[in-house]
Amino acid sequence: MNTEGNRRGALALVGMPGAGKTLCAQHLHARGFFTLRFGAAVVDEVRRRGLEVNPVNERDVREELRARHGMSAMASLALPKLQAALDYHLCIVVDGLYSMSEYTYLRQHLAAPTILAAVVAPRHLRYQRLASRAVRPLTPVEAAERDLREIDTLEKGGPIAIADYTLLNDASEAHMLDQLDRLLAALGFQP
Repeated sequence: MNTEGNRRGALALVGMPGAGKTLCAQHLHARGFFTLRFGAAVVDEVRRRGLEVNPVNERDVREELRARHGMSAMASLALPKLQAALDYHLCIVVDGLYSMSEYTYLRQHLAAPTILAAVVAPRHLRYQRLASRAVRPLTPVEAAERDLREIDTLEKGGPIAIADYTLLNDASEAHMLDQLDRLLAALGFQP
C-alpha cells in the first residue's frame, strides 16, 4: 500500500445488491471524489425511451445494451467520462462495476490503475436492506432471483472474488465508512 502522498487511480466498488456499494459511493462523493455509477447509463436509456424506471425495465435495457455491445458495455460506454474525470481528479470512483469483462476492459483502456474493493455483507442482512430501501425495494424472493441472475448472467462473481480489498459491511454505517476511509488513506487516494 502507498502511504507516501497522493496516488492516481480508479477505485471500483463491487458487491452484491444491498451490500453497501451505494453508501460507500455517496460517502466518497461527499468527500469530493468524482464518482460514476455504471447503472446510470441504464437509467438514462430507460428514461430516454420513455419507460418507467423500475427493476424490470432497467434489467431489460441493461441486458439489451450488453447483447449489443458485449459484457463490457457499461465500461466502454463510461470510458470517455472516466478518462475526462482523470484529467481533473487523482482518484475516481466507479460505483457498481459488475462483470469481469468490465474490469478487464478498464484495466486495458483506462489511463490509471483500477483497484477493486468488494463491499460484502451476509445475505440475510443484504435482503433486509433491499426490502427496506426507499428506492426500488425488493422482497426476499426478488432479491434472491436478482442475486442468481446477476451471478449467472452478468459475471458478477468474478470481480468480487478477485477484489484487491474486501470491506465487511455487517455493523453500523459509521463502521463501514471508517473502513473505507482507512483503506483510501492507506492507498494514498485523494479526491
